[in-house]
Amino acid sequence: MPMKFLMAPDSFKESMTAQEAAAIMKQAVLRVDPAAEVVLMPVADGGEGTLDVLVEATGGRTCHAEVTGPLGEPVSARYAILGDGRTAVVEMAQASGLHLVPPSRRNPWHTTTYGTGELIKAALDHPIDQLIVTIGGSATNDGGAGMLQALGAAILDGKGEPLGYGGGALEHIAALDLSGLDPRLQRVTLKIACDVTNPLIGPRGASLVFGPQKGASPDMAAALDANLARFADVMARATGNRLHDVPGAGAAGGLGAALLLCGGTLQPGIDLVLDVLSFEEKLAGVHYLFTGEGKIDSQTPEGKVIAGIVRRAGKAGVPVVAFAGGVTSGYESMYEQGLLSVHSITLKPCTLEEAIRSGPDNLLRAVENIVRLLQSR
Repeated sequence: MPMKFLMAPDSFKESMTAQEAAAIMKQAVLRVDPAAEVVLMPVADGGEGTLDVLVEATGGRTCHAEVTGPLGEPVSARYAILGDGRTAVVEMAQASGLHLVPPSRRNPWHTTTYGTGELIKAALDHPIDQLIVTIGGSATNDGGAGMLQALGAAILDGKGEPLGYGGGALEHIAALDLSGLDPRLQRVTLKIACDVTNPLIGPRGASLVFGPQKGASPDMAAALDANLARFADVMARATGNRLHDVPGAGAAGGLGAALLLCGGTLQPGIDLVLDVLSFEEKLAGVHYLFTGEGKIDSQTPEGKVIAGIVRRAGKAGVPVVAFAGGVTSGYESMYEQGLLSVHSITLKPCTLEEAIRSGPDNLLRAVENIVRLLQSR
């Protein structure tokens, strides 16, 4: 009986897309066992690349819109209508992503999510029942204020004037009025794909944990945290919803909190993606599942791609083999859930640039070696 493999990798950042990694894994398996059945299922966790994974898997289509980028300048962004014709996907990184801001201009005091709101409005122009917003990879720390403004909310300073762009502007927030919010939001099921559980404010909040990655100095990160606390207080007074400490509200610089105000439901990105991909159905008859991403470490069990796959594949009794460009300790708890083994694909000490460049060849070699071992069992 031929062995059946399911290839479900995430992207290996800057080295391989999830689709490329899955194809390389298949090539490696067939080199060793030409009779094997290999099913490809590239995955993502709600960050960059999620839109493409879902479009490819469902036979959907992408649409284009010109929106306001994180620096207030126009950018060309994509959103998707999935194969069912009734589900739209907005990937916030398309409009407000860190990759849109050159390193020398990264400054979360000024970057905005306004374009994400514009992208959501474009998606709502279609006859959809469900809207999925993926919120990884942001350049912003404005609590989603820009997005809310683009969707019709009034956010005002102490003089009754509309608030400007960026997390710095929240220093002056005095009032929030959601009565003008796009009414079409109430006619769709809004799901928020999120890969972190950080609250809006505090030591584990959006500003102090993720602000430095977006260009914030320690002093700026502290000021941004205070500004988000002020915004959270205003939201609580205006809506009765206290979002200060809600897990996931701090995702994407606080965009998670704003989407909750729009009626959304937070869901781990990997679980949402696996649901759309009908993951459990694809596990039928599978002997081994291969997955992977750029790094496996102590963060991996906290809701990343590999953790979600191990948890659900383990329940079905399918062993998981994971590959990564780099591996450090802290992932070992996943062995109890169905993880069979973990493998670094890097052959020798090297620079990050060398590891990225040689990633495809290294993955091919590592997977081929593991398949040889599994065949001998």
